[in-house]
Amino acid sequence: MAATCLALNVYFEARSEPIIGQFAVAQVTLNRVKSSDYPDTVCSVVKQSNANGCQFSWFCDGKSDKPKDNEAWAIAQWVAEITISDEDGSLNLMPSSVIHYHADYVNPFWVSSCVAVRKYGRHIFYRRKT
Repeated sequence: MAATCLALNVYFEARSEPIIGQFAVAQVTLNRVKSSDYPDTVCSVVKQSNANGCQFSWFCDGKSDKPKDNEAWAIAQWVAEITISDEDGSLNLMPSSVIHYHADYVNPFWVSSCVAVRKYGRHIFYRRKT
């Protein structure tokens, strides 16, 4: 089930991104699982909501959560499986402190409390300011 939830997040958040960006989104999702500030399962992280809405907008946008692009879905599943099985951290695209990201065409309210770490494709990845 964790791989499916992660694949759905990769698919809906980053399917149009370069493969490195898809892996980065997957790693940030798993970083949240490891963080004490977020739920401790992949599915709980992906489905988490609060007063500001869902953590990942696709989950509460009212649209179907069934992937329509079979090729992109297959890639997202592959990315999820590899990321989950990367126990030794050999992918190492994102430090464990990176738990936020957004597309470069939006300006989220939380961005001022974070430091940009990397950009892959149209996604900018952040850690909290220390």
